Amino acid sequence: MDLKKTIFLFGKWILICALIGLFSGSASAFLLVALEWAAQLRTDYIWLIGLLPIGGLLIGMLYHYYGKDVVKGNNLLLEEYRFPQKVIPFKMTPFVLIGTVFTHLFGGSAGREGTAVQMGGAIADQFTKIFDLDNSDRKTLIILGISAGFASVFGTPLAGAIFALEVILSSKFSLKSAVLSFVVAYFAFYTVELWGVHHTIYSIPVVPPLTLHNFLWLIPSCLLFGLAAMLFSRSTHFWGSLFSRIISYPPLRPLTGGVILALVFYYFDAVKFMGLGVPYIVEAFNKPNEYYDFLLKILFTGFTLGAGFKGGEVTPLFFVGATLGSALSVFIPLPIALLAGMGFVAVFAGATHTPVACTVMGIELFGIESAIFIAIACFIAYLASGSVGIYHSQNARGVKYHLYEKIKAGRLKYF
Repeated sequence: MDLKKTIFLFGKWILICALIGLFSGSASAFLLVALEWAAQLRTDYIWLIGLLPIGGLLIGMLYHYYGKDVVKGNNLLLEEYRFPQKVIPFKMTPFVLIGTVFTHLFGGSAGREGTAVQMGGAIADQFTKIFDLDNSDRKTLIILGISAGFASVFGTPLAGAIFALEVILSSKFSLKSAVLSFVVAYFAFYTVELWGVHHTIYSIPVVPPLTLHNFLWLIPSCLLFGLAAMLFSRSTHFWGSLFSRIISYPPLRPLTGGVILALVFYYFDAVKFMGLGVPYIVEAFNKPNEYYDFLLKILFTGFTLGAGFKGGEVTPLFFVGATLGSALSVFIPLPIALLAGMGFVAVFAGATHTPVACTVMGIELFGIESAIFIAIACFIAYLASGSVGIYHSQNARGVKYHLYEKIKAGRLKYF
């Protein structure tokens, strides 16, 4: 390849990264502001919870009549990466944005990562037509969209870039895709910064030395984080399958789920488990939680998403992990903030099969001082979380896959 052509290709892909970063980062910035507005409005007017069934019906009808080709969400991105067929419709971006804001405005328990990643993936894939790219380059675009969406919505560019690669790790990706994943992550991250939108700050002020005593206490806590991840993944799949079996008309699923959720939230004062729950995640770093808080978040999130409401799973996973770690601080002699931070990323690692990205995310969020504890937590939870993750279409064939294949071969079918 001559120098002129090399320079042209380099410039083309830097331009593509800049455009994806700009548009995806702007979409994530708008999402963050919109969700903050929705949460505040719901807090000020608690009666909005009563409109959750109506919001669910509108979301259900929107996707049933106009969005059947994008209803798979993150799974569609993973499927298109593995088996490229057609460009992801741009309408995925406004549809998932509207659905997520409605879900949060009326009190559904959901996250935001899925929304940002879907918006990023849909935006990125539009450049297939603009630059007349082939299927190989389409795969690169999907990686760039995932990276940009994740990095911008959480403010973690390194973790976003690695997550985009690790979540499709079983499939081949080029060195070009790997390098560009980091480039686009920073473009998207700084775009959010330029919009003046800030991310939540977490802190682990005290990190003890990694002595044998502390390490032995780490193991049971990390195993519990892995089991929580397994329970979360299976819960979302269970509720989705149950709603599909008992209600044949899709728009009625979020309507029915909305009625049940609204009644439970109202009569049992379960406001804590609505929406993202970020204030309660922050609180978990300073104050021990009830032992059942993480279980209720798993229940409400699995039910919300299974019924057909929109949003992501990752922030609820943060909630589950942080509150579980916080509750364990009553029994385990480690700092509460450290346990909450370990759970924060470890449950996420187990549910998405991405221990490396989650370790890096922990370092970006909490600082390098806690790196060794974060890494141990993520990898033990990853190994202990079972073979089923939150993404149906993820073909996770890493270390854990081979471990569980050997377990199954030995007839130990507990997972």
